[in-house]
Amino acid sequence: MKFAREGYVPAAIPAVAGIAVWAFVSPIAGAILIVLAIGALLFFRDPERTPEGGEGAIISPADGKVVYAGPVDRRDPLAPDCGLRVSIFMSPLNVHINRMPAAGTVQDIRYNKGKFEAAFNEKAAEVNESSAMLVKTQSGLDLVVIQIAGWLARRIVCKVAPGATLQRGERFGLIMFGSRVDVYLPETVSITTRVGDRVAAGRSVIGQERSFGSDEQRSGS
Repeated sequence: MKFAREGYVPAAIPAVAGIAVWAFVSPIAGAILIVLAIGALLFFRDPERTPEGGEGAIISPADGKVVYAGPVDRRDPLAPDCGLRVSIFMSPLNVHINRMPAAGTVQDIRYNKGKFEAAFNEKAAEVNESSAMLVKTQSGLDLVVIQIAGWLARRIVCKVAPGATLQRGERFGLIMFGSRVDVYLPETVSITTRVGDRVAAGRSVIGQERSFGSDEQRSGS
């Protein structure tokens, strides 16, 4: 199994402590620390993913549960033409590697040092610490991907910079220990997911550009 390199230090600290405690203090306490170390490492697991859908499909940037999918009252300043939003809540048990929803070029990145409220709260995108990335897709659409820290998460990792060109499903960062990712989409995209759906980063389709249509529409079925 592959792991993100950011996970080695958080896992190594309780592992080393656990071995020392096992040897010199208490085997039971040491075993608990070692189990915690394994759990910390599993949090950073990084499975390979193959994007679903055809041309024009927008895929999920995060693993988790869809907590909002639809029009928005407040549009993100990075892309005022984006009137739709899909929000995905990641629990500590989810894979936390974030991936590109569509192939394109990073135009801008905005970091907001905010609070650490519960990520599933509707206002979390406005008040929580976040990193927003404006992407111009290969088909010419603007979309915004926002990594939002939650009450447990204390670190957002964004590994790309403006000017970077990435493929659909390519890794661009992660958020540690429970959080949320929002995707702002233009109204030329049809949202294909709904609240309550479980989605996987780099694989599950959450939207479809209408100019391309679905696979069924293109085949005439």
